[in-house]
Amino acid sequence: MGRDAGRRSRRRTREARPLSRREYDETDVRVRPARRTRPRTKTRPAHDDAESAMVVSVDRGRWGCALAGDPDRIVVAMRARELGRTPIVVGDQVDLVGDLSGRRDTLARIVRVQPRGTVLRRTADDTDAYERVVVANAEQLLIVVALADPPPRAGFVERTMAAAYAGGLQPVLCLTKSDLADPDQFAALFAELDLPVVLGGQSAPLEPVLELVRGRLSALLGHSGVGKSTLVNRLVPDADRAVGTVSGVGKGRHTSTQSVALPLVAGGWVIDTPGVRSFGLAHITPDDVIAAFADLSTAIEDCPRGCTHLGPPADPECALDTLDNTRRVAAVRRLLTALATNDTW
Repeated sequence: MGRDAGRRSRRRTREARPLSRREYDETDVRVRPARRTRPRTKTRPAHDDAESAMVVSVDRGRWGCALAGDPDRIVVAMRARELGRTPIVVGDQVDLVGDLSGRRDTLARIVRVQPRGTVLRRTADDTDAYERVVVANAEQLLIVVALADPPPRAGFVERTMAAAYAGGLQPVLCLTKSDLADPDQFAALFAELDLPVVLGGQSAPLEPVLELVRGRLSALLGHSGVGKSTLVNRLVPDADRAVGTVSGVGKGRHTSTQSVALPLVAGGWVIDTPGVRSFGLAHITPDDVIAAFADLSTAIEDCPRGCTHLGPPADPECALDTLDNTRRVAAVRRLLTALATNDTW
């Protein structure tokens, strides 16, 4: 009873006090526990012990990486949180930390992406502002074209050449199915551009292609069904890339759905890319293409501002018209014209 009487007494005392003059004591203090045991810092580790590697495959947020470019030292890595949404593509040189053993169910972390020496970009079409990086750091681009079934498209070759020149890659025309049509006629369309041409079909000797890619990082690009995967299987017998068929209307089945870098026995890598039906160039300007030709890049310095270098009537004062090599200028202007045309193939 004494305890209950005391509670009633204290309650009457509190009720008797004016609300504006309430007295506080230490029992009213509520101290929140600290959220962290140490202050947060923006300083990030330097990762001085990180090892360099080349990205050889990409699959759903996981990257296959060859440590020091060694195909026998493949590790799977995730992107470090501090990189955010930094795009990482096949061919990128990256720095890794964490578990680099390559054992099953282990993950390393990509903490840095090194600056790219070359880059092959494309957009979905010429109105799409979003650039998609196809391949990084490739030295050359093999544009694989079938001479028949499906028929070759000069416009596609010209557009991919423009993308290669703008990205710092050396384009190479690789013709397949030469047993169905004469390769000289199609190759002659690009004679004035000094475009290397090589035969890569099943009936053609493989050594010229091997000589071209040996010891280098090369990317292969082409429509579905032109024999690109067949060529990759000849270059890398253990690759076992899927081979598809071509329908009666010339549209192949996409047999390669992910880019992947494959090691060559004699040294070097080939990057097999998925088949494409269009190649947007919204990110490329005429000056980017002209810059790849030393004998023309100096001349355009005298062109008026905004010149598209297409010549009359669009550009009546284009400085390219003052050059003697009119056939070369005409060939380059075909590349520039192709920038304005992006058909589906």
